[in-house]
Amino acid sequence: MPPGFAVSTAAFFAFLAEAKLEPVIASALEGAAPGDVNAVGAASSAIAEAMRAAPVPDAVRDEVTRRYAELSEAAGDPEPPVAVRSSALGEDSHEATFAGQQETYLWVRGAADVCDALRDCWVSLYSPTAISYRAGLGEAAHAPAMGVAVQLMVDAEVSGVMFTCNPVSGDPSMVAVNAAWGLGLAVVGGEVTPDDYLVSKVTREVVREQLNPKRVEYVPHPGGHGAERREVPAERSDAACLTADTLALLVDVGRRVEDYFGSHQDIEWAIARGSALPEGLFVVQSRPVTVTKTAPKQRERPSAIELVMGTFGAWPEKR
Repeated sequence: MPPGFAVSTAAFFAFLAEAKLEPVIASALEGAAPGDVNAVGAASSAIAEAMRAAPVPDAVRDEVTRRYAELSEAAGDPEPPVAVRSSALGEDSHEATFAGQQETYLWVRGAADVCDALRDCWVSLYSPTAISYRAGLGEAAHAPAMGVAVQLMVDAEVSGVMFTCNPVSGDPSMVAVNAAWGLGLAVVGGEVTPDDYLVSKVTREVVREQLNPKRVEYVPHPGGHGAERREVPAERSDAACLTADTLALLVDVGRRVEDYFGSHQDIEWAIARGSALPEGLFVVQSRPVTVTKTAPKQRERPSAIELVMGTFGAWPEKR
């Protein structure tokens, strides 16, 4: 996993308290009846405006600056690019799953920009989609809260997701892998259909392979901040972006992550550009699978934030 640090939900609550945002949010949501698209949109806009106008608490900003400086020293870069990833409380559970509703910001540089991205992650907790989804859950909804993970960026030549079971049937003997060129933004944004694989956990046999044209990819912006979209040459867009050996490695890593958490996992991964394997393969996020027909029994597990904080003791040392 890329080096990084976590900003806990305590920072989010401190932000709300210091800026006296709770009554503002409550007032905006009061008039947003579930199903009323215009009212929900207006509430979301009002909350976003109030949150973006509020400063990140000094204590939080100072700690983020200190932690970012430590990352900078470790990376040997005065302003290393990082991913700022939302991790909402209760994002995945048996009652609900709203992963993907909150924002992630890639290729962020500098402590000030990291703090801005942190606040934007908090703002995304009140997007129209998130507000509507929580309203639909009723009493099953958690009180909104968010931790945020900050990780060194992986300049991904290939990236994707992996389910450590068949997400359609729940078959635990299979691993489903999606893969595309570049950063994962093209897949998340629906701009490409990734290559699709179904691999046996036991034999590593590729049971299904569906290659798709991947005509665009996202790469680091030449200016050093953010990512840019570019066309993929025809000879590469139709080619498989994973080899059989890489698929086997992904399955092995998926099994280790699954064993550690004690449940089937939905794993986001990236392969660093120009890096040898296995060192160049990174797990950037993992969450329990919640889309199968039968939810697997889970044991108590650490959160995604704890994972970024370095509790992933089962992860192999770099060789």
